Amino acid sequence: MNMSGRSRALILGIMLGIPLIFSGSALAADNNSGTNNTGDSSMTLEQKWDKTFPQSDKVNHQKVTFQNRYGITLAADLYIPKQNSGKMAAIAVSGPFGAVKEQASGLYAQTMAERGFLTLAFDPSFTGESGGFPRNVASPDINTEDFCAAVDYLTTRDDVDTNRIGIIGICGFGGMGLNAASMDTRIKATVASTMYDMSRVTANGYFDAMDANARYELRTKLNEQRTKDAQSGTIASAGGLPDKLNGDEPQFVKDYYDYYKTKRGYHPRSLNGGSGWNTTSALSFMTMPLLQYSGEIRNAVLLIHGEKAHSRYFSEDAFKKLSGDNKELMIIPNASHVDLYDRMDIIPWDKMVTFFNTYLK
Repeated sequence: MNMSGRSRALILGIMLGIPLIFSGSALAADNNSGTNNTGDSSMTLEQKWDKTFPQSDKVNHQKVTFQNRYGITLAADLYIPKQNSGKMAAIAVSGPFGAVKEQASGLYAQTMAERGFLTLAFDPSFTGESGGFPRNVASPDINTEDFCAAVDYLTTRDDVDTNRIGIIGICGFGGMGLNAASMDTRIKATVASTMYDMSRVTANGYFDAMDANARYELRTKLNEQRTKDAQSGTIASAGGLPDKLNGDEPQFVKDYYDYYKTKRGYHPRSLNGGSGWNTTSALSFMTMPLLQYSGEIRNAVLLIHGEKAHSRYFSEDAFKKLSGDNKELMIIPNASHVDLYDRMDIIPWDKMVTFFNTYLK
């Protein structure tokens, strides 16, 4: 895929929080913004329905909190089928990268609850309504742990069968989900939808276009920013999507804009539609490959990707590492990356139900 320098800079800055290597500057901001800036379990959560999708009358919904092993309190939406009895199979959901539970992950969770699963859509650490300070930080370790902490929470519920727990990770949290599955054997089935390998794309750039010299230059600039942050007492923000596109962006940037910056998917707590990640968040992803041990996953995995998605190669390459007859790659004809965020007519709900019913039994 050919992109102009500006377009490449734009999308990398949006999704990875690393505009410094392109623009030579970043917006210095005090990242105390957000609902919470600590791991305090007494946090106040929004109780009114503020999702980007309509509320279902087939499920019961409530806000819950739980802690990960770093002591960070995570905020989540719990969806329970109204027609249920006994202990249920459960699914934890998160993503996309830079999104919040009021967007795609909540839609996935509610829809799967309508189909009989108890589901939990959570905000990752440092984002949305979840705790953690400073705000707007991503971490391959902590964000993987967030999935495991969600499993911890589900095992404490009397209405969950602890032997029937799965996860769904969307976009960048598809990669986090696979990483969690390679570590946490309690995760019996994993769906990664329209997956990004965030460590690969951060270290290598899109389509592996960065070499060792480019990585060194990036690390140098990001660490220069760390010095500036330390000296100023503020934290530079990479910035989310711009308020207006100029028209020469590649199609997938326009697709992101159409989701995050319009009524379709905009949410004020989402980083991609607002201030973006902290600029230096990219550093840890450059040296901690998320999918190093994904080939050792023994439990079931379903990778779902759009035929026309710019990110399709992440799922195709991840699938090559997997082994066993309980692994599957499903390519959705004519679908883009963002189509799998919220297109009810394109997301393969029946396939996911069959997959989880098969392996969560």
